[in-house]
Amino acid sequence: MARYRGSVCRLCRRSGEKLYLKGEKCFTSKCPFERRPYPPGQHGLTRKSSKMSIYGQQLREKQKVKWMYGMLESQFKRFFRMAERMPGDTGENFLSLLERRLDNVVFRAGFAKSRRQARQIVRHGHVKVNGHKVDIPSYIVKPGDVVEIAEHFKNNRELQEAVALKRTPPAWLDVDSSSFVARVVRAPQRSDITHPINERLIVEFYSR
Repeated sequence: MARYRGSVCRLCRRSGEKLYLKGEKCFTSKCPFERRPYPPGQHGLTRKSSKMSIYGQQLREKQKVKWMYGMLESQFKRFFRMAERMPGDTGENFLSLLERRLDNVVFRAGFAKSRRQARQIVRHGHVKVNGHKVDIPSYIVKPGDVVEIAEHFKNNRELQEAVALKRTPPAWLDVDSSSFVARVVRAPQRSDITHPINERLIVEFYSR
């Protein structure tokens, strides 16, 4: 399946804010955004800032969230259309669907340093949902589902390092780090997402 293979640090610089795509490196002085907090390219530092149009703001926000969750346009748009068909606020439904992706659940539970690493763990068949192997990163979990790391992968060095970071899981996940098990307590709510996201701009972009 197609996926972005370029430098993810360029995406942070392009969006103008940290998207935390490289895991723990993003919290250190080695983070490229700390040293070069301006757009990439030959003229990134000298490019004059101008007032962005409404369409530009909508596009920038859509791109930012798409990069955060490591998705390509077709899949990102498909998730949005799913949110449109759900009852309630489309923007909040959309973010809830993104949060319930299996690769994101593995990341949020603290079993991976980044979503990109979590995606790889899922794709390689190291994750089970309700006792069955699931290797589809876009699989949407439901309240009551139990996500666990397969027994053969529990001694993996990268997994152990991720768990050692002791990140606080969101309230909608009940995580047992010692046994590498996470239970989905409820559907994610808007208040559970702390990263600054303006979902209204994304709704407006796709509603044009």
